[in-house]
Amino acid sequence: MANPLHDALFAPLAERDRPLMHLPDGGVLSGRAFHGLCAQAAGALRAAGLEAGDRVVVQAEKCPGMLAVYGGAVMAGVVFLPLNTAYTPGEVEYFLADSGAKLLIADPARADALAPVAARCGALLETLAPDGTGSFDARAAARPKGFAPAPRAPDDLAALLYTSGTTGRSKGAMLTHRNLLSNAEVLADLWRFTADDVLLHALPVFHTHGLFVATNITLLAGGSMIFLPGFDRDAVIAALPQATAMMGVPTFYTRLLDDPRLSRALVAHMRLFVSGSAPLLAETHAAWEARTGHRILERYGMTETSMIASNPHDGDRRPGTVGFPLPGVELRITDPAGGAVLPAGETGMIEVRGPNVFCGYWQMPEKTAQEFRADGFFITGDLGRIDEDGYLGIVGRQKDLIITGGYNVYPKEIELLLDAAPGVRESAVIGVPHPDFGEAVLGLLVAEPGAAPDTAAIAASLRNRIARFKQPKALLLIDTLPRNSMGKVQKNELRKRFAGAFAPPQPASTG
Repeated sequence: MANPLHDALFAPLAERDRPLMHLPDGGVLSGRAFHGLCAQAAGALRAAGLEAGDRVVVQAEKCPGMLAVYGGAVMAGVVFLPLNTAYTPGEVEYFLADSGAKLLIADPARADALAPVAARCGALLETLAPDGTGSFDARAAARPKGFAPAPRAPDDLAALLYTSGTTGRSKGAMLTHRNLLSNAEVLADLWRFTADDVLLHALPVFHTHGLFVATNITLLAGGSMIFLPGFDRDAVIAALPQATAMMGVPTFYTRLLDDPRLSRALVAHMRLFVSGSAPLLAETHAAWEARTGHRILERYGMTETSMIASNPHDGDRRPGTVGFPLPGVELRITDPAGGAVLPAGETGMIEVRGPNVFCGYWQMPEKTAQEFRADGFFITGDLGRIDEDGYLGIVGRQKDLIITGGYNVYPKEIELLLDAAPGVRESAVIGVPHPDFGEAVLGLLVAEPGAAPDTAAIAASLRNRIARFKQPKALLLIDTLPRNSMGKVQKNELRKRFAGAFAPPQPASTG
């Protein structure tokens, strides 16, 4: 039996002497050398007692060795479960226990804190370090540079990715070989990736974007990567002239725009800039084009589905939209209450069906059943609309919908107006408890550097532009918007912080 991901992504590296990774210290790792690291990691996983179908949890710094564990897991048929390096030991314990993983691989600096966690979960703890001094590094270095890949079927699990868990229990999305490979194949073709491409890779590899989009596409196309440990503006600017493509989150682009070194000459060698994981402001899109001559390609995906839609490589990349459904992916907009399909132009729930869609939540059959329609469409939880030209626009998460006085308010509509106001760099609109309306609309503004937005004037400017019930009951200036590691604004944190904004005053004590 074949091993779909191994055969498509890793097997070709065995005979490849061309560079695969350009490293920050100036070193180069060939495809053949990386294939050897993957084989050694596979052997180390097997020596640690993991068989096909077992899970390995990895919370380690981004480095070639960490990526080799992914390749080794694919070879060995082990299910790969990467974790955000910011997660606390308590959070790691939940993922480790829930997944039933036999092995936890962590950074040496976290070993002492994670040792009791691994012990309570009955898992072996190994360490992996960027300089190769971890215990798993040593275990792998002792293994041969060849490994016979475990047979895997297209519908066998390749990875578990846990959702962010902003409401309720975090869920493990089960991703199969078919899910991951089908998405990589479609995107590599759609975005015109070839063996000549050099991807500037500054994304984390514990997330869909950096691991299953950026890395898988590069491996499938036979390209190479400038493999940075993270986003460092100086390092990215130094690397841009050697790259042909970059995938990033919106904050990558705003930080680069703040640097006077960003110019058309600097990016003359580039052919593609991709943005995702969080909404890209139309202002950022316009400013990037004006400065560089390039139009950013924005796309849309989620943990459970990998990529769903993309603006075109050849054609109009429209700010404020995420383009069209990917080839082979079916998408529809439905009434969130009853599930009826809505016509173009109406806002509703985004539902999707295709080979990219995960096979369910780990050990949560009831939750899985709730999230799928009888005809196989996955209910994303995202609200959107399709315009008359077929472009998909994301309105927001259903959980971010504000219901004030019985009326639905979509935050994105108001945020677009606030973002365009003088002196405003970005905004977030949330619903908070209100004694009369149930929820009230609250606008939170972050100022442009050195600016002092006039909140009264901004509020006045909205009066004739949107219905009264949509107008924020207050506009507040804050220093920054809280974001997760992929740049998404954490509105649940804002709702907690400002929950008492409209609470009635408490009577003074007469005691």
